[in-house]
Amino acid sequence: MTDTPALPAVSREWHLASRPVGWPKPEDFAFVEVDVPQPGEGQVLVRNKYLSVDPYMRGRMSDAKSYVAPFELGKVMQGGAVGEVVASNAEGLSAGDHVLHFFGWREYAVVDAKNAVKVDPQAAPLSTYLGVLGMTGLTAYAGLLRTAAFKEGDAVFVSGAAGAVGGQVGQIARLKGASRVIGSAGSDEKVKLLTEEYGFDAAFNYKDGPVAEQLRAAAPDGIDVYFDNVGGDHLEAAIGSLNQGGRIAVCGMISVYNNTEPAPGPKNLARLIATRGRIEGFLVGDHYDLQPQFVQEVAPWVASGELKYRETVVEGIENNLEAFLGVLRGDNTGKMIVKL
Repeated sequence: MTDTPALPAVSREWHLASRPVGWPKPEDFAFVEVDVPQPGEGQVLVRNKYLSVDPYMRGRMSDAKSYVAPFELGKVMQGGAVGEVVASNAEGLSAGDHVLHFFGWREYAVVDAKNAVKVDPQAAPLSTYLGVLGMTGLTAYAGLLRTAAFKEGDAVFVSGAAGAVGGQVGQIARLKGASRVIGSAGSDEKVKLLTEEYGFDAAFNYKDGPVAEQLRAAAPDGIDVYFDNVGGDHLEAAIGSLNQGGRIAVCGMISVYNNTEPAPGPKNLARLIATRGRIEGFLVGDHYDLQPQFVQEVAPWVASGELKYRETVVEGIENNLEAFLGVLRGDNTGKMIVKL
C-alpha cells in the first residue's frame, strides 16, 4: 500500500431494493451505510467526486433480457464516476491521482486499476469526463458520424436536443457543415438555449403541438439525418420528413422507458421503402475505437468555446436518486451530474 490516509469508517451508497414497475418509486431503493472497503492487490480506493446519472440506468433496474446485465437486488448500483485515489495497491496509480471508472452511486469505491482511466483535472474540469469529453460525448460523436453516416450538407434533426447527448450532436453537425440543424426540447427555455447558445438553426417545444407539424415547419425541405433520443411521436415525425437516402440513428427512446405495456411502433414505416431510408440502433460500447479521434477533434472545440455544454449539478450523494428521477422527467439541461 503506497498511501493509507485517515478515512471515514463508513461509506454511503444506493442499493436497488425492488424492481420498479412503471415509474421508479423511492421505496424501490435503499440508501445504506457500509464499511469503507480496502483495496486488494492491483486495486485502488477512490473517493468519488462526481457521479453520473443517465436514462439507460432505468433499463438496468429491470430484469428483462437486454444488452447489459441488470442491477442486482440488494446490491449497490453502478454508473460513471470520477474521483480521487486515496489509497493505492497498484502500480501506475498513486494517492492524489484522479480516475474515471464505473462504480458510481457510492461515496467510496474499490476499483481494479485496469478499469480506472487516469484523467487530468488541469486539462478539463473533472465533471466533463462524465459528459462532453466522456461517454455521452462519444455517444454523440459515434452515433452521428458513424451510425448515421453524417456528411457535409446534411440537414439534421435531433430529439432531446437540450440533453447531454443531443446538444452535442447538433453542435458537432453544425461544426462539420450541416446545411440545417433542428432540435426538439421540452421547454421554451431549452428551445432558446438551442438556438441562441448552441447555434441550432431552428428548435421547437414538442409540448406546443404535434411533433410532425412542428418538424415540417422547421425543416420544410426535409431532413437527411435523425438522431433519436426519444422515440414515439418523434420517430414517426422524422420518418415522415426523411429525404431520399435518409438515415436514422437510434440512441435512446426515453418516452417509453417507464411504459408498462409495449409502445406501438411508427405507423409510417412503409415510407422507408420510398425514401430508401435506414434506421439503425447503436451502443456506445461498440465504438470505443473512436475515443482517441473523438478527444483529438472535440477537446479543442470545447477549449475554444466553439462547442458549448451545460451541466445540471445536484449536490450530495443523498440526492443521487432524485437526480436520476430528474433525468427521466427531463429536469436537466445538458449532463446531469451529482457532486459529492
